[in-house]
Amino acid sequence: MQIFGRRFSQPGSAPGLLAAAEGPAETARVRVIHYTAEALEERELTSVEELLPYLDRDGVVWADVVGLGDLDALERLGTRLSLHPLALEDVVNAGQRPKVDDYDDHLFVVVKQLRLAAGRLQSEQVSLFLGDGLVVTLQASPQDDWEPVRERIRAGRRRIRGGGADYLAYALIDAIIDSYFPLLEEYGNRIEELQEELLGEPGEQILAKIHAINQELILVRRAAWPQREVAGALERSESALIRKGTRVFLRDCYDHTVQILDILESYRDLARGLMDLYLSTVSNRMNEVMKVLTIMASIFIPLTFLAGIYGMNFDPEAGPWNMPELRWAWGYRAFWVAIVLMGAGMVFYFKRKKWW
Repeated sequence: MQIFGRRFSQPGSAPGLLAAAEGPAETARVRVIHYTAEALEERELTSVEELLPYLDRDGVVWADVVGLGDLDALERLGTRLSLHPLALEDVVNAGQRPKVDDYDDHLFVVVKQLRLAAGRLQSEQVSLFLGDGLVVTLQASPQDDWEPVRERIRAGRRRIRGGGADYLAYALIDAIIDSYFPLLEEYGNRIEELQEELLGEPGEQILAKIHAINQELILVRRAAWPQREVAGALERSESALIRKGTRVFLRDCYDHTVQILDILESYRDLARGLMDLYLSTVSNRMNEVMKVLTIMASIFIPLTFLAGIYGMNFDPEAGPWNMPELRWAWGYRAFWVAIVLMGAGMVFYFKRKKWW
């Protein structure tokens, strides 16, 4: 499964053309939440047309569309809500960079939702349309980070129930951005575990883990960096759809993205340092092994020298200087005493110098 999905239109195709993704067509499900300061209605719709009566009501309408394979339903939705065809094309081609597009009567926002599933990083594009009293969100998967926002609406919280569609859009975007904090915390825990493993007895598989966490942090950065631009663009937007009071909250959203990027850069530095730590650990272990081997070789070199001399077996009968020790009664014992004393002396010397 690809971490970052890629769906693009056929090169040379007409702009605004919706192209179906590979695989079985998905059926779009629409959940609508309509609320005012005093009332709330939440229900599942069976067709896009059922959404139309809500558009004439006072208050805020949030239409959450799950499933991007039903192109006919998406086209009908775009026609009924007067959504720009280029924006709908970007909804279906779910490889877009997070961005904000201003189409006069509505704003189109793309953000990236990240999650860890089975230990792997997965990303999903979430598209959002902000209109007058209307918010439409579109995504491929039913998993999202918006349940706390729904609970706030159901609980009748005054700020969100009286805040308008722009405040709802802020709350949804902020929920996605804030979901990066627990994700980064998980990566922080992973990095700490890898550091402890590296300082212990690192195995060969540790290198693959380091490579994987570096790659995933790069992908997190690719998603988080442009979302700072999204929050900044919404705060500075001159669109009448975003009220002055909401811009303060969008500024806070921008601050959260800056915090995320600061944490992310710190973790990327730590993750890059893991490779240096791994190489240093392996090098130190190799040095320890080489030191022991060198010490052992240094001890046995003089012993081998003595054994080599007395292994030549020059006949003492041929001359008085030919290995006279061969005729000593204690020659063999003296040889072993000399070897033991020499070896022990070298070990004592190495210990005193703290080489071993």
